Amino acid sequence: MTSAPSTLANSRITALAADRAIHRAFHWLHLYEQQLQRWHREFLAIPAPPFGESARAAWFLSRFTDLGLHNPHIDHEGNALAEFLSADIAEPVILLSAHLDTIFPAGTDCTPREDEHGKLLCPGATDNGAGLTALLAIAAALKYAAIQPAATILFAANVGEEGEGDLRGMRHLFSQSPYAQRIQSAIALEGCGTSTVVDRALGSRRLRIEITGPGGHSWADAGRPNPINALAAAIAELTQLALPTNPRTTLNCGTISGGTSINSIPSSATADLDLRSTSTEELESLESLVLSTVSKCVKAEARRGRSRGALRPRESLHLKVHRIGDRRAGALPSDSSLAVTLRAVDRHLNIRTESRIGSTDANLPLSLGIPALAIGAGGTGGGIHTTEEWYSPTNRELALRRILLLLLDTCALHAPAATLAKAAD
Repeated sequence: MTSAPSTLANSRITALAADRAIHRAFHWLHLYEQQLQRWHREFLAIPAPPFGESARAAWFLSRFTDLGLHNPHIDHEGNALAEFLSADIAEPVILLSAHLDTIFPAGTDCTPREDEHGKLLCPGATDNGAGLTALLAIAAALKYAAIQPAATILFAANVGEEGEGDLRGMRHLFSQSPYAQRIQSAIALEGCGTSTVVDRALGSRRLRIEITGPGGHSWADAGRPNPINALAAAIAELTQLALPTNPRTTLNCGTISGGTSINSIPSSATADLDLRSTSTEELESLESLVLSTVSKCVKAEARRGRSRGALRPRESLHLKVHRIGDRRAGALPSDSSLAVTLRAVDRHLNIRTESRIGSTDANLPLSLGIPALAIGAGGTGGGIHTTEEWYSPTNRELALRRILLLLLDTCALHAPAATLAKAAD
């Protein structure tokens, strides 16, 4: 049995898709696929390593200006922003975003190339080249069709989604920016795919474990406590933890470093741990367990050092733990207007909605109780987060239509009563 909100949403989407202005926007998306591919290749050639997105942000600022968007600017965190104004510029804002950054460090070859099958090959081609291209496509289609949205759309090519960026672009938008209190709903364009939607936010904690000691010569100072021994013992113990499968919870040691030579006792050892769970409570519990386990192993190694010979206090081991990432778990309620609208759009376009869980820019607004989701930007891709990453734009147009309908109906749902009354007249 179809609920009343679903029935209303289905009627709205049917009427919206029949609008002549929407048809003009769809026409642009079909007609200018080659333009999208040119944009895609251009910005992919501009590296955007973690904390190094400024050159690519400047490129997007130029495109926002070329498209005639209002108030194009780069904010204090480095996000490239512009507005597509509604008739009443004082009303709430709907955020449409795509992250600029890739996981690839500075110096990575980012020269895009195409293979014989038309696939675009380049680090970041899909994640998040697909989303960034869709961001421009939607802005250009709206301008071409002269569509007047019922609420202002904030276009954001944002920084800091990947890794240690820790959603810094989104954190700024929802806390310190002038838009923080105005954003009523958020749609993040993320990667490829037509039917996918991330509407459940996977929580994560990133911890950097640092153990320091006196160091020394492997022979002359044999017996001194060894930071690598302590860290290795802790990691070995952590890998044996029985983690829950429901809610699913994981722990991974992603990097480990320390020492200067084979014949020296290291003065430091460092490891980065990635903790993930669908439950914030499980993350808290696991983080506490990690800290107690590492502390226990550090103390045990220090005791072994003392048993091998009298050590001065300064020769003991010291532990520091830094939280370098924190993304809270959450979910978009199935009865929220954003979720209902998406299902209506997919019904109209004959798309089977694929709901997924993931760690995306949508985590931040969801953690604040703001309706949000991350949605695929069309086409197909592979080799994600490798230097062999690729993207194919085949059938991208259907996903762009999906995004456009979702965005405009969301604007209408959040428009002020005065704006809706004027539209009805």
